[in-house]
Amino acid sequence: MYQQPNNRLKKQTCIVTGANSGIGRAVAVAMARDGANVVVNYVSGDEAAAQVVDEIKQAGGSAIAIKADVSKEEQVVEMFRETVATFGTVDILVNNAGLQRDAAFHEMSLRDWQFVLDVNLTGQFLCAREAIREFLRRGPRPDVSVALGKIICMSSVHEVIPWAGHVNYAASKGGVMLMMKSLAQEYGPMKIRVNSIGPGAIKTPINRSAWETPEAEQKLLGLIPYKRV
Repeated sequence: MYQQPNNRLKKQTCIVTGANSGIGRAVAVAMARDGANVVVNYVSGDEAAAQVVDEIKQAGGSAIAIKADVSKEEQVVEMFRETVATFGTVDILVNNAGLQRDAAFHEMSLRDWQFVLDVNLTGQFLCAREAIREFLRRGPRPDVSVALGKIICMSSVHEVIPWAGHVNYAASKGGVMLMMKSLAQEYGPMKIRVNSIGPGAIKTPINRSAWETPEAEQKLLGLIPYKRV
């Protein structure tokens, strides 16, 4: 069911990483629709990021785009600094940025292994760490939210389902799941909520090869009981 616009996130600021396409774009627009100030993070595709910001603003929302590679510590720190300078604080982090570099395991290069882990897992670590630092610095705002802060880790069904030919991706998402659970255990007593979402097959650019031809889509649908992507 379509969620009707409301102001439940009014006065809150949300950073969405990898927000210029796919799931990240949809999340950014939804957060703005519910009243949040939104930071549209991206690493490439200036025009696409600007389009997301424009869409949010045209609907009456507030958004800025910040280019930052989530796997680079100094760029993540600067993204949070710029966000706080613009909106005052950060209330919500959606750790969405992710990618694939696929190969048979015995043919996978160390470079491709490390690249996926750097973005998909280390990137989530760096962003979550900066978010928690900001939550603790800012302190509670009970008039805005009962939570000190909120982190949503975008994972994958492959956090629990093995994926032959995609070992680096599956390993990164398994790491995201246990990082999320460990953070929730560590910071729950401080009223910081940490959750993850494990999407299945969704028509986004990251998995285009799995659905862009009728033959590929039928093969994919054969794995899905509901027969819908």
